[in-house]
Amino acid sequence: MSAIAKDRPPLGFGDELDDFDPAAWTKPSAPIAKPVPEQTRHAAEAAGFRSREPAKIEAAHSPAPQQRRRRTGRNVQFNIKTRAETIEAFTRIADTNGWGLGETFERATELLERAQTTR
Repeated sequence: MSAIAKDRPPLGFGDELDDFDPAAWTKPSAPIAKPVPEQTRHAAEAAGFRSREPAKIEAAHSPAPQQRRRRTGRNVQFNIKTRAETIEAFTRIADTNGWGLGETFERATELLERAQTTR
């Protein structure tokens, strides 16, 4: 192995490392002050950067969603894709009648089953 190591060409780092003095590196006497967040944001916007943070939503513009969770014994999940208008109508029916979404789905299924048996 020593024969191989002697045959290697130098990489060019030796001169810099020979002159390196670790004692020359000292900590700054005073800590560097962090910029104010407002200054940072302003400088970033001036440079064309956009924040990835979500925009803060005003509480007055969006009401809190209605709580629909209840202990009902329902423990199976059923996911479907539908249009937004259908979901809005479904939740409006549930809210108007004071039902949970699971109960509304069960009642809708019962009505559809009755409609099929009367045909």
